[in-house]
Amino acid sequence: MSIFEYNGSAVVAMVGKNCFAIASDRRLGVQLQTIATDFQRIFKIHDHLFIGLSGLATDVQTLYQRLVFRHKLYQLREERDMKPDTFASLVSAILYEKRFGPYLCQPVIAGLGEDNKPFICTMDSIGAKELAKDFVVSGTASESLYGACEAMYKPDMEAEELFETISQALLSSVDRDCLSGWGGHVYVVTPNEVKERILKGRMD
Repeated sequence: MSIFEYNGSAVVAMVGKNCFAIASDRRLGVQLQTIATDFQRIFKIHDHLFIGLSGLATDVQTLYQRLVFRHKLYQLREERDMKPDTFASLVSAILYEKRFGPYLCQPVIAGLGEDNKPFICTMDSIGAKELAKDFVVSGTASESLYGACEAMYKPDMEAEELFETISQALLSSVDRDCLSGWGGHVYVVTPNEVKERILKGRMD
């Protein structure tokens, strides 16, 4: 078993019309043993920027703390929030710095940029970015997530439809992966508000 699969995870971000959604499962496991069913994998950087971290749970928490520190320094110096593409470059640089002993995380970044244009991207553990215009996935359930998102995604969805689509894609995918599950955590972000919802899984 790969070290990336040790704790299990599923993270997905999807683009709508002037909005985006990011979702993750809630299971923290040690291989096939479930330790907790409320583990946080999605973190808010500011109102229009979120990051989801799949991979080793200890590195998820360490990397998140480092990113918050760097973003606060940027806010102090620039007196503004970081744009999503700038933040993606920061995450990539931090991961690449540690390439000989990497953080065992695969980030998914989602945000609203200029003119409320959604931005999503994912990267590997050494910071190689992969940009997309529809959806990005990460974690042990990524194979089934790709299939579910390909089948369900439509361009220019409004916030409510986007929530339904990403929720169904996540829940149907984690049902096919024994290392992730126990419902989900979904954020839907529009220019005016952030909606956070907890999904119940089959086991709840």
